[in-house]
Amino acid sequence: MKTEITKDSIIGNVIKEIPGADKVIEKFFGNGCFTCPGINVESIAFGATMHNMDPEKVVNELRELAEKSDAT
Repeated sequence: MKTEITKDSIIGNVIKEIPGADKVIEKFFGNGCFTCPGINVESIAFGATMHNMDPEKVVNELRELAEKSDAT
């Protein structure tokens, strides 16, 4: 199954659906996301804004990861 990742994707869903996505989220946002209840309602764009990051950088890295996992 191909997972579509956009800046509006919910962080928690991406972590559940894409193996290794937790490492990407941790790289950009730190490990605080994993204990934050907002992870299940907040989008990548929201997280990026909160952490002063470009959401497209996060999305692009997650898409690359998803393509690798889809290829296997």
